Amino acid sequence: MSIEANQPTDTRPLVLVVDDTPDVFRLLKVKLRHEAIRVEHARGGADAMAMAHAIRPDAILLDIDMPGMDGIEVLRLLKVDAELHDIPVLMLSAHSSPEHKTTTFELGAVDYITKPFEFVELQVRLRSALRVRELIALLAQRAQLDGLTGLWNRTYFDTNLKQCLARAVRHQHSLSLALLDIDHFKPINDLYGHPAGDLVLSAVARTLQRECRGTDSACRYGGEEFAVIMPDTDAPEATLVCERIRGAIERIDWPGSPGLRVTISAGVVGERAPGRGSADAWVKEADRCLYLAKHEGRNRVVLSPSGASGHTQEGGTGCSAAA
Repeated sequence: MSIEANQPTDTRPLVLVVDDTPDVFRLLKVKLRHEAIRVEHARGGADAMAMAHAIRPDAILLDIDMPGMDGIEVLRLLKVDAELHDIPVLMLSAHSSPEHKTTTFELGAVDYITKPFEFVELQVRLRSALRVRELIALLAQRAQLDGLTGLWNRTYFDTNLKQCLARAVRHQHSLSLALLDIDHFKPINDLYGHPAGDLVLSAVARTLQRECRGTDSACRYGGEEFAVIMPDTDAPEATLVCERIRGAIERIDWPGSPGLRVTISAGVVGERAPGRGSADAWVKEADRCLYLAKHEGRNRVVLSPSGASGHTQEGGTGCSAAA
């Protein structure tokens, strides 16, 4: 079901129930209706893996006894999948033997609930798993934020670019990447002092946050260099985004530093349907375009005529620059 643009996104935790018996799902949905969660149903192992990738649940209630791919095999697949292994999985089973419990815990399950179970117990255990999930996500997010600018840091950038590239390749969606660098940053520090340099970095970061779209990921790549990952965005559109950022930074007034003028240069690479190139190749191509922007006079955006895979963009015969 699609969500209309003017409707708020439902931020309640999403729980995926994996059970081959529809009656079990309907019963669970009724019993959990007063919990602040959303509930979806997968009717088997293969369905569970597909839905987990599609909806990214916050927790999974996984029945062990299913025909075909059983719950233990689903758990094994979840825990070796880089995109899904952090999702807490609570096993549901009529088996109470220590061997079953030991196997699932060794594979990475966070809880094991024996059927028939008390629904109050299930609610409490599910709440506990979701609470731990939330705390871990919060700690992980803090660990991936840059302390000075509040943008995502290099660690987040490296991980997110790989994930975005994998999704773009899998679904043949557009993807773009931009590397942006503050022009003549060292002289700013030398002439105005490092506190002024920090203010410049923070102001540039705020501009990135304001000018980027909600789906973009603005990151501090390192030093005075920034990066923007733009899913579902082709190269021309990404160039427009970067040109908007460049113009906004150029127009910033610096009343505490008379004579100061801050500009950025940017290199952009994008593809409508990415091939199986590596994240390193994307960074290398964006960095090459950034170097050209610097070489051609700074305060400009240079778009790669070919994506990271080396395929020429439509109508492109050479690097194009906007200033």
